[in-house]
This record gives sequence, C-alpha cells and structure tokens, in this order.
Amino acid sequence: MGRDFSHITRNCERAVVTAYRDLRARGCADMAAFQSCTTLYRIHHPEASLNEARRLVSEWVDHHLVRGAKSPTDGCECPS
Repeated sequence: MGRDFSHITRNCERAVVTAYRDLRARGCADMAAFQSCTTLYRIHHPEASLNEARRLVSEWVDHHLVRGAKSPTDGCECPS
C-alpha cells in the first residue's frame, strides 16, 4: 500500500501521514482527506487550534508524501 512510515517517531505524525495516504489510495478527495487528518490530529492534540492543526498536517503531507523525505520534521512537541 505504499511507503513505510516507521521512521516517523511521533505517533500523531505517523497516524496523520498514514491516514492521509490510505484515504487518498481509497479514492478520497484531497480536501476531504486533509480535513479528516486535521480532525485526527486534533483528537491527538485537543489543545491545538484549527490553524495549528492545518499547518502541521499540510507540512507533514508535503514533507513525507509529496517530497518523500525521511528526515525528521519540526512538527509538534509531543513525546514519541
């Protein structure tokens, strides 16, 4: 089903990237997948604002899926 994201150390980041990839692979529209992943992030981090969640989700999708980078991201400050 695509890339292995085991190199991502934050659980919330891995969950978001995996969910986005899987939703898109199953035919979900880009914006619907993005909104779902923003909601998923906010479940992990209810203290996060909607804008913060949108920013992180877009950065993670771009970093891991668009560019295919395996380097760490700044991301959020939650423990791994």
